Amino acid sequence: MNIKTKIRDYAQLMKVRLSFMVVFSASMAYLWATHRNVQPATIFLLSIGGFLITGSANIINQILERSSDKLMKRTMLRPLPDGRMASNEALILALSTGFAGVILLNKISLLCGMLGAVALIMYGFIYTPLKKKTWLTVVPGAISGSLPVVIGVVAAKGTITHEAIILFLIQFVWQFPHTWSIAWLQEEEYAKSGIRMLPAGGKCKGTAALMMVSTFLMIPAAFLLAMYESCGVHVYWTVAIAGAILTAFSYVHYRNQTNKTALRLMLSSIAYLPIVLIILVIEKML
Repeated sequence: MNIKTKIRDYAQLMKVRLSFMVVFSASMAYLWATHRNVQPATIFLLSIGGFLITGSANIINQILERSSDKLMKRTMLRPLPDGRMASNEALILALSTGFAGVILLNKISLLCGMLGAVALIMYGFIYTPLKKKTWLTVVPGAISGSLPVVIGVVAAKGTITHEAIILFLIQFVWQFPHTWSIAWLQEEEYAKSGIRMLPAGGKCKGTAALMMVSTFLMIPAAFLLAMYESCGVHVYWTVAIAGAILTAFSYVHYRNQTNKTALRLMLSSIAYLPIVLIILVIEKML
């Protein structure tokens, strides 16, 4: 195997695009909390450390799910189920990147390092194995997926502030419609490997209703920004409107319950988070 193929396999194991999205969330949270007092060294450590920890969590996920991945078209050509890489090699990569990521975050502060380790353990060793046991796995998954914004704020403030809690709650609630819309689209594939991600018995009206309720909760979550005067009035109204738009997509899905409406909800949820974070940062910087 040539070096380019090996690098491509490592990148696939670490899910580079997903890892960059996590780094983006943490970095934007840092920029929002700094009040223009940006430290280049800190944002560098935050970005690289966050990327390595996220990549490590993704590798652990694929090691534990390598047998299941063989059964799904979407994942059967990944390095482990395809047999291009041994589990031991992937484990060494996971341990080295995870350790390095925690060390880099620890250079910012001990709390950043601890939160990074918690996110890694929760995603790799709680969320991943629970996927075959209960749909409630979405809860530890949402917690681990929301900790990067907390780490970003802690990197700026040195402690867990109300800004960190607000961003955590917004991203935590966001995880539910986002995860469930993906699971709706992949339900048949997941069923082949015994993965249970959808509540209320699968693709049904009850699940669509829970998706709609979770998106609706993003509207009042936006007003937490107003309670603590974390941004200007026009910003939290904009964030609330973004939540209302997402809720509208979720309502359409509730009415129709098709893969097409689930896809629209998923795409709108993907757009929601970066738009909200960018709005918050621009307002704070200006």
